Amino acid sequence: MSAATKAMDQGGYHCAITVKVKEGKVAELDEALVQFIRRSLNFPGTTGVHLIRPVPGSGDHEYGILRSFQSEEHSRKFYASELFQQYKAETEHLVEGEAVTRPLHGLEAFFRGGNNPPPRWKMAIVTWLAVFPVVVLWSRLAGPYLTMLHPLVVTGVVVSLVVITLAWLVMPWLTNLLSPWLNKN
Repeated sequence: MSAATKAMDQGGYHCAITVKVKEGKVAELDEALVQFIRRSLNFPGTTGVHLIRPVPGSGDHEYGILRSFQSEEHSRKFYASELFQQYKAETEHLVEGEAVTRPLHGLEAFFRGGNNPPPRWKMAIVTWLAVFPVVVLWSRLAGPYLTMLHPLVVTGVVVSLVVITLAWLVMPWLTNLLSPWLNKN
């Protein structure tokens, strides 16, 4: 396993799911989701679930579900499991179409290690601790080789290197390292 893959696995795997509910079926789906979430928390590799309900009286019929797993492999096993297939069969008459699932890869995923997200000031400190040295590093390493390019191109190249380094190495490693502090009440 590469260092980048290890770093990503240490930060876990997170996905956002949206489910559109059929008219008049919100209460029934809500109950089914709550029951399913309770059962699913014991599935191997599951590290958390957050349910985002539609605002009462808004006319919105869309639920949001944030699921966290130890790794992408745990996520794949969960969605292929009999438990999940049974939930889908039990609720297909309550939803419109298929649920939309998208992995969370950005900064929003890095701070999802505990039961509650850490305070914003802690997230800001960790982000600064990650961004500052990486910007300095890539500016110093790549900058001298890019002097013949337009300053906007140089900035674009450096920012691209910074984002790649943050997303695949530094943020997963740093949030894992600092998770006891981040998740401390």
